[in-house]
Amino acid sequence: MSAAADIFEQQAFHCRDLGSPFTADLCLAFGKNLDSQTAVGRLINSWAGNPSYRADAVPLRLCGGLHALVLLERDGELHSAYPPRCIKIPDWALIERVLNDHEAFLLDWMKSPPQTNEVQRSNAIWPALQTIAATTKRQIALWEIGASAGLNLQMDRFAFDHGGQMSGTADSAVFLRPNWDGPVPPNQRVEIIDKAACDLNPLDPADKQAQLRLMSYLWPDQEDRKRRTAGALSLAQAHPVVVEKMDAIEWLRERLAHRQPDACTVIYTTIAWQYLPDAAKAQGEAMIRAAGEAATADQPLAQVHMEGDGESPGAAITLKLWPDGVDAKLGRVDFHGRWLKWHGL
Repeated sequence: MSAAADIFEQQAFHCRDLGSPFTADLCLAFGKNLDSQTAVGRLINSWAGNPSYRADAVPLRLCGGLHALVLLERDGELHSAYPPRCIKIPDWALIERVLNDHEAFLLDWMKSPPQTNEVQRSNAIWPALQTIAATTKRQIALWEIGASAGLNLQMDRFAFDHGGQMSGTADSAVFLRPNWDGPVPPNQRVEIIDKAACDLNPLDPADKQAQLRLMSYLWPDQEDRKRRTAGALSLAQAHPVVVEKMDAIEWLRERLAHRQPDACTVIYTTIAWQYLPDAAKAQGEAMIRAAGEAATADQPLAQVHMEGDGESPGAAITLKLWPDGVDAKLGRVDFHGRWLKWHGL
């Protein structure tokens, strides 16, 4: 039994809950069989940091590494044993052979944490932007913290069906229709005049290695996620937005000093803020609050979070808006944006 079996079992639970039985079963197989007979097993079973899904996310690193081999078609037998060609996980003998044959590739892959850019999370941010635009009657300067490749900054080029209400850009390469519960958001045009973002490790959507990294961390049995991400990558390549390689707090300090006139600045995160150290979160909140207290009707400021809050199911969608004094929970959303329970203001 693997020393990291509990970590793989925890990850399996979350993968199954988020609609990937293949990745869940793969994690369980690793937890049951991974031992010191392979270099990858030795690395994981003696992991120096915290292997949990809440920290170093070791199970997802390994699953992503195997999926990368499949996408690169480096191993024909493994490629044939993966979705969409096969719905059951490969036999352990095949997996163990791959761990040995592609040892150098996988050990190098394991050095970096997982990085995804889940496009469906725009399902939570877009109706918040509609609400902000309806309230402020202003154009929007859109800023994202923890943007990865910046795919969600293309959301004004996505098409949305939220509770039967269509919005966004018709005939988009990305069409989002979550399971919607609640009233529809304001049917308000959103005009984004400025986009900016930061990330500790930004990915360039035009770079082949970055594309591989993003696609490899999409679970193999979720073809719809692959299609959406490919569509968003094409939009990001056609309409590039620079994601600055910067610490979130330093980036905020610089950006807040130079806000767009006659526009509402919207600072948003999707499952990113919660990973900042507590001291950084407190500092960031204080900076945003101070800027909000100085906001005017002509230059409002908004903070939108899609973040875990210790409640279930899913994550909370929250909005703070200055100078209006709004501090509200707009709803809840699945961590991958598959469903949304909307309350609005």
